[in-house]
This record gives sequence, C-alpha cells and structure tokens, in this order.
Amino acid sequence: MTDEQVLAATRLWLEKAVIGLNLCPFAKAVYVKNQVRLVVSHARHADDLLEELDCELDLLVATPAEQVDTTLLIHPTLFDDFLDFNDFLEVADGVVDEHGLEGVVQLASFHPKFQFDGTEPDDIGNYTNRAPFAILHLLREDSVARAVEAFPQAETIFEENIKTLEKLGHAGWQALGLPS
Repeated sequence: MTDEQVLAATRLWLEKAVIGLNLCPFAKAVYVKNQVRLVVSHARHADDLLEELDCELDLLVATPAEQVDTTLLIHPTLFDDFLDFNDFLEVADGVVDEHGLEGVVQLASFHPKFQFDGTEPDDIGNYTNRAPFAILHLLREDSVARAVEAFPQAETIFEENIKTLEKLGHAGWQALGLPS
C-alpha cells in the first residue's frame, strides 16, 4: 500500500469508528482542528520503529499542543500478529520512560486483530481497539486530563463503547466500510 492509501484507511477508521461511533469523545475536537499527526512508518524491524518512536516523542513534546496535540504512528506491515505487537508495547512504554516522559506522554495501541484478555477473537468488544493497521497513539497526559475533566463520566466510556458495538454488531461494523 502507498502512504496515501494507509492514511486514507486510517482517516476512514477515525471518522467512521473513533469519531463517528463516538468511541473516543475527545477525538473529534483535535481532529477537526487538524491537531492529530498521522505518521506512516516504514520501519523494517522493531528496532527501527523504536527509533521512529524516539523521534515522534521528541517532536510531540517540542511542539505546542495547539499545533500537534496527539500523534498516531501507523505501521501497516510490521506487526501482523497481535501478540507480537502486544509484547512490543512493553518495550515502547520503556522508550517513553527513557525519555523521562512518564506522566507527560502515554501510549495507547490499536491493531487489526486486537483482543482483550479473556475474550474470543471475534468478540465485538475487541473492535473498540481495532484499527486497519498497528498503531501507537502518543497522547499528552495534560490533554487527556483536560478532556476527562470536561467529560464527567469518563470512567463509563469503555462500557458505553461495548454497548455501542454490541448494538452495531459485526454487520454494522462492516457496513461502515471498515475491515473486520
């Protein structure tokens, strides 16, 4: 796939699922203000992706939130296996710590085969974290805190997302034009 195709698929997922289904009530504001940085990784190995993560962390903290509030580091080919990606996340979190950014930046993750522990692979609840590609989402802790403050029932988001997806079902997800 070309970078343009990867970005188009990612934007479709953001617009139809994350924002369209309100899976993240905080996403729309930064997305419409063009404060979401989308970066397609061409890393050939996990070590290369960690170097890209280094660069993106540096860029995020050096850039005012009004310009780049959050970053999606998208890798379309490196982590086909979710468990490998999940293992990689521990190393990626270590990179955040090495940068001295614990409490400043947090990582969230998305994957085409995302699966919560104790669920079946086709459980519709897993789709809350399913994306067209493996994605490392770099979030500013300050921005998350402000968003949570503005959303009084932030702790209910996960449960509401599950209800939304159960109501939508697999057919509804596919009707959005999203991969399943």
